[in-house]
Amino acid sequence: MNGLVTDFYELTMAYAYWKSGMAELEATFSMTFRENPFGGGFTVACGTGPVADLLENFRYDQPSLAYLESLEGNDGQPLFSRPFLDYLGELRLTCDVDAVPEGSIVFPHEPLLRVSGSILQAQIVESAILNVMNFQSLIATKAARVVLAAAGDRVVEFGLRRAQGLDGALSASRAAFIGGCSATSHVLAGKTYGIPVAGTLAHSFVMAFDSEQEAFDTFVDAMPNNAILLVDTYDTMEGVRRAVEIGRALQHQGHRLAGVRLDSGDLAPLSIEARRILDEAGFEQASIAASNDLDEHLIASLKEKGARIDLWGVGTRLVTAWDQPALGGVYKLNAVRKRGSAWESRIKLSEQTGKTSIPGIVGIRRYAAGKNLGDLLYDELDPPAEGDVTIIDPIDPTRRRTLAAPAAPEELLQPLIRNGERVAGVIDIGRIRERVQRELAGFSPGIKRLESPERYPVGLEEGLFRRRAALALEMRSTDRRTPV
Repeated sequence: MNGLVTDFYELTMAYAYWKSGMAELEATFSMTFRENPFGGGFTVACGTGPVADLLENFRYDQPSLAYLESLEGNDGQPLFSRPFLDYLGELRLTCDVDAVPEGSIVFPHEPLLRVSGSILQAQIVESAILNVMNFQSLIATKAARVVLAAAGDRVVEFGLRRAQGLDGALSASRAAFIGGCSATSHVLAGKTYGIPVAGTLAHSFVMAFDSEQEAFDTFVDAMPNNAILLVDTYDTMEGVRRAVEIGRALQHQGHRLAGVRLDSGDLAPLSIEARRILDEAGFEQASIAASNDLDEHLIASLKEKGARIDLWGVGTRLVTAWDQPALGGVYKLNAVRKRGSAWESRIKLSEQTGKTSIPGIVGIRRYAAGKNLGDLLYDELDPPAEGDVTIIDPIDPTRRRTLAAPAAPEELLQPLIRNGERVAGVIDIGRIRERVQRELAGFSPGIKRLESPERYPVGLEEGLFRRRAALALEMRSTDRRTPV
């Protein structure tokens, strides 16, 4: 990763740390988020693999350093000294990173990722980490919701042409597959990540010929083993009937009609009539695919109306996270220490309770008994004793719940990088996708509802709750905030 993939203030802070002699102060930062996206009840953690790749390859090359050297302050003098730029040129990350396994189901206030190391290094990678984790977790969550709405039908991601740039399109395809999509239309994503690719023909192909019949004949002659025909260019039902005739011809050649695709109109009655025509002609195995600005809400509505659709092509509203364009993840300092000294907790205060950070080296334990019961946030420097625990809501301290301890609650944060080198093996993207589905199955149906989902219990351990409250009071005191 080029070290310039950062916000400028990360570099100005890094310079101040370096110049003041604080560059090697040890620090711990956590990446968290405050609300589940899309009004939903869960979030899919996605992006830790790409983050590990970026951090392992973090560098400042000579062109980057030359650019930084050219930057001037408001007095016309260089912003950064030559010795600092030399320091950056030799910099190799030595941080430790712990993260929830990619594809995990997570909830607000839980650290998806924790970075520990020199404060300069841990600070300078903030923006890149947030960029990757925020976007990919958002898209993976959207995909998981779409797949839940499809209720067992295949979902194909069709978003390349509407995605936010070529790099965004590639990341979106990866995250959408992890979230549960079965294939992508994006060929480079297929090659890069091993995602199955899908697609046949567009309206322009049909329009290029003198008749729809000629277009269909030409296409299946070229690709008899990929015959899903787009039938709504002129008259949808006539298109389905022509597809039936094409299907009969394919059968004589030893091939089959894979299906038809609907891309406009009222998809529920059109799919019902298309299914009738196909079934009466003996093509019960032919699929009906649908596209046309679909999302989880429209898919759920169409299924309630009895739509006979087997495959959903979801593009714009998936890869752009149409109804919520950002996850809103944040990266906050939790603790610092000088070499050889004890850790000192740090807290960010706010008039909004939800924006007050959680101090300490925060870990997550998940308690389960058949189904997941709740998650405990605790300080690893002072972990709770074995046995049942009481969790206290980070926003509303009147909301408390006691969790019965299993033999061993699951520790969600796992080592990802140690001393700048990846220690967690590279996980196949298909296995990450399987993790999402396996984890979702471990939660009650209520948190997976598209509307008005249940709130999954996540809370602070009692000792951490008290320390957070005491630290907040201390930091609000005049004596602490004003030098004497």
